[in-house]
Amino acid sequence: MSDTALLAGPALRRLRKREGLTQAAMAASLGISPSYLNLIERNQRPLSARVLVQVIERFDFDPRSLREDEAIGGLDGLARRLSDKRFADLGIDREEVQEFLAAAPQAAAAFARLYDTAGHASTRVDDPAGDAREAGERWQNHFSDLDHAAEEMADELRLSRGDTGAALAERLRERHQLSVRVLPAEVMPGIVHRLDLHARQLQLSEMLPGAARRFQIARQVGALEQRDEIETLVAGANLNSPEARDHFREHVTDYLAAALLMPYRRFLRACEQTGYEVNILQRRFASSFDQVAQRLTTLQRVGERGLPFFSARFGRTGRMVHFTAGASGAAYPLDGARWPAWVPYAAFENRGALLTQAVTFGEGEAVPKHWFTIARTVEVDGAACSARKAVVLGLEARFAGDLAHSRGVSLDPKDAVPLGVGCPRCGRADCLTPAPERLASSPIG
Repeated sequence: MSDTALLAGPALRRLRKREGLTQAAMAASLGISPSYLNLIERNQRPLSARVLVQVIERFDFDPRSLREDEAIGGLDGLARRLSDKRFADLGIDREEVQEFLAAAPQAAAAFARLYDTAGHASTRVDDPAGDAREAGERWQNHFSDLDHAAEEMADELRLSRGDTGAALAERLRERHQLSVRVLPAEVMPGIVHRLDLHARQLQLSEMLPGAARRFQIARQVGALEQRDEIETLVAGANLNSPEARDHFREHVTDYLAAALLMPYRRFLRACEQTGYEVNILQRRFASSFDQVAQRLTTLQRVGERGLPFFSARFGRTGRMVHFTAGASGAAYPLDGARWPAWVPYAAFENRGALLTQAVTFGEGEAVPKHWFTIARTVEVDGAACSARKAVVLGLEARFAGDLAHSRGVSLDPKDAVPLGVGCPRCGRADCLTPAPERLASSPIG
């Protein structure tokens, strides 16, 4: 018989203890030396086919238990779990994962079970929006096929010239027999857009400002003409719940609308020419601050990469309502965080002003910590009341030297405002961060 071998020390050790045998007694039963059995149990010698046959015959041993790691996906499954950003500072390499799995498979299985059931409790248990956000992060919020399709459509419509809204509305009318109609707010209470297929109309609330109207028309054009590509992306995300799939579908459709209004190459060229000056980008592409901020998180085309921004939105109470990591490397830092010294909070007191600030945040040495951030308030599109949110853009400070908005702001880490891990989890009695005098933000106008 060929002595095909495998490492199975922990399984053999558990079997011996179950039988109540010493190493000497078990070794005698298997016809091997106690020292050799000791080496097998410590995974310093393999369990040969000959010895495995002896174990099966003498101890009613199920050889399938030697592959118990398959339940957690084996080495690859355990390595995937340990590559979580929360463990990034530990520097766990694949060799260590392999040693862990070989030496303590039951402990590895226990870790995997805990990780799968509780490790993502804040974002994965009954959190469709969190699941959809994580799916987008796997693509670093860049969907190449959608971008290329949007560029081709934009060139066809010549959106770089003339009235983009009119060109898109004409596309809807000619190709899809849908007209665009703006209706009074009282006719559309609580909603800002509606597709009425009976009337063949895309109906928009009069409360929507111009940039938001154009976005909704672009969104409808994209949803109709790229339906198959959108559904392919949704299916590829492997989301479990219909709600999560709906969230992801909405995100991808919004992405396509932004790509239509801000075609990749023209937008990236404008970013590089202006030093990513958001005010100019807004005017050049007839878009809102919020739309431009979200588009800046998507610039990861191979061979034509832009700077890796993240974007977030905050409500007036300080609660984060949206976060897009893009390719920034920023984890979702911000669960439950309340950082009164951070610039988005000051933005509410400086309505419409563009504020900048260098900060540090992030947990673990492998997580980027020094950030340059830009924030301003935006009005909620179509809201019947004066609802307002703060939008923040973030970029690692080492990339921010050439930004138009970074002029006059120190990018020395020693001058950055430390935000820590967020007030609810910090507990430091001597923290100065929340004090107003710690706010190092400067209005740009």
